[in-house]
Amino acid sequence: MTDAEWVEVRPLLPVPGWMRGRGGRPEGYCHRVILDAMRYLLDNGIKWRAMPADFPPWDRGYAFFRRWRDHALIKEFHDRLRAKVREKLGRDAEPTAGVIDSQSVKADAVVGADSRGFDGGKLVNGRKRHVVVDTLGLLLA
Repeated sequence: MTDAEWVEVRPLLPVPGWMRGRGGRPEGYCHRVILDAMRYLLDNGIKWRAMPADFPPWDRGYAFFRRWRDHALIKEFHDRLRAKVREKLGRDAEPTAGVIDSQSVKADAVVGADSRGFDGGKLVNGRKRHVVVDTLGLLLA
């Protein structure tokens, strides 16, 4: 993460309890390093246990991810970033229109029949996934 990206992202991250005077033990790793690890994982499609030694141990990175996910902080973080981008482009922070798209993905025979179907338009036996974006192409759901 570049310094310019970090300047934009840092205020959007949650403040640890020990920094707000709620007690507890200080965290052992900087949020910037943890975010870099998460971005590396997503970009390269690796598993947590395959995290390179340049990053904190995989279990620490996963613990941060799991905590942020369980408290819906990742969704909130994403929504704040989307609002910031929209405002920078002169739009309202919250979109008023969305575009729904779907994609048919082939499923292997080992995938249970209860979780797959047949797309007659594309002649694909598998699963359908859906996405909702705003008019700028930013993810909503």
